[in-house]
Amino acid sequence: MFLSSVGFSIVILSIWPYLQKIDQTADTRFLGWVIASYSLGQMVASPIFGLWSNYRPRKEPLVVSIFISVAANCLYAYVHIPASHNKYYMLVARGLLGIGAGNVAVVRSYTAGATSLQERTSSMANISMCQALGFILGPVFQTCFAFIGEKGVTWDVIKLRINMYTTPVLLSAFLGILNIILILAILREHRVDDSGRQCKNINFEEASTDEIEVPQGNIDQVAVVAINVLFFVALFIFAVFETIIAPLTMDMYAWTQEQAVLYNGIILAALGVEAVVIFVGVKLLSKKIGERAILLGGLIVVWVGFFILLPWGNQFPKIQWEDLHNNSIPNTTFGEIIIGLWKSPMEDDNERPTGCSIEQAWCLYTPVIHLAQFLTSVVLIGVGYPVCNLMSYTLYSKVLGPKPQGVYMGWLTASGSGARILGPMFISQVYAHWGPRWAFSLMCGIVVLTITLLGVVYRRLIALSVRYGRIQE
Repeated sequence: MFLSSVGFSIVILSIWPYLQKIDQTADTRFLGWVIASYSLGQMVASPIFGLWSNYRPRKEPLVVSIFISVAANCLYAYVHIPASHNKYYMLVARGLLGIGAGNVAVVRSYTAGATSLQERTSSMANISMCQALGFILGPVFQTCFAFIGEKGVTWDVIKLRINMYTTPVLLSAFLGILNIILILAILREHRVDDSGRQCKNINFEEASTDEIEVPQGNIDQVAVVAINVLFFVALFIFAVFETIIAPLTMDMYAWTQEQAVLYNGIILAALGVEAVVIFVGVKLLSKKIGERAILLGGLIVVWVGFFILLPWGNQFPKIQWEDLHNNSIPNTTFGEIIIGLWKSPMEDDNERPTGCSIEQAWCLYTPVIHLAQFLTSVVLIGVGYPVCNLMSYTLYSKVLGPKPQGVYMGWLTASGSGARILGPMFISQVYAHWGPRWAFSLMCGIVVLTITLLGVVYRRLIALSVRYGRIQE
């Protein structure tokens, strides 16, 4: 999971300048499709890989999915070669990378099947920590390759151009190959029931005589659907937050593009470190109060975070009167809303107007969100999101019980992918037309509805073995 996360995040900051370089016809609308293609690919592939892992050794879907990711990264490195339509090759490359990322369902399914109820939360937290570290270090590696420059060097024999855009994906491909080797050499099929006793499993290449049968019992489908909704909202929350952070700070504090990239990059990196600390704390806390209570607490913390972001007072943001765009918000697609993250720092930001664009009518009557408000909200959402994310799929794995969970985990991953697609679209339109007051009020409303849903199904979110009385909660 760490290597996969690094492989994804290591290129995220360079997509837009690379897309502009290889195809001058590419605009921010197409950038939106390039970004969404990853989540679309993952949404489609996750249930397929999950189903595959239910009936065959899990090495198979893992190796195939990582091989697809390696091929996608190689294609990404060569998208400059064709004489035309280069942007479509990048679209395909990102879509294939998303398909390869569908193996998250297999990893979670394997972890759920290889751990007892007591071990489950800790193991899931370890996976989440590895993912968080990967997402933190990926952009750091990308920055380290910036010294190579846009021109770089060309390996004429294989027509490979090695520069600041292709080196990260080549490293990602190498990490993928290393990942395949580790899976083939180290991974062993292992399956236990909720008590930790080894079970029979079709994933095993050889069956042991001392294995027990998997206990039977019907899965609570209401709980399954509810947790899918909870997980969707958790991913939706963070997708909204990471999308809105750049335009919000540029509008409220008159940050330049360069300042927004620098300061928000530091903020997101700090959130990653915070998430690692939260995962460690959750492992200890879950043993005392349980996953359901922690999930409820995480949602409440998120609600408080968005509530604090509501504008108030008599101070208003600096108005950008010039008829120029600060790339802070789109009117049509969510590609433009994150365009500032890929703007070259070489551009002279001093010549660009800053502040809240007059084209956004709400700038004239919406109070400024004070920096203290913003930073407090960042900390709270940085606490609540990882808690909701981790507790959702931990409870999900327990509700499903010791049966093969590949398909169910696939649907859970797909719901998260859908949230990452819809979140930016939702917040970009609301923010552009009605401003932060409506945007964050609606987010507060969504979280309240989610808390209500959790309250309704709270008693149903228990392990299958506990529901049938085989294990005491």
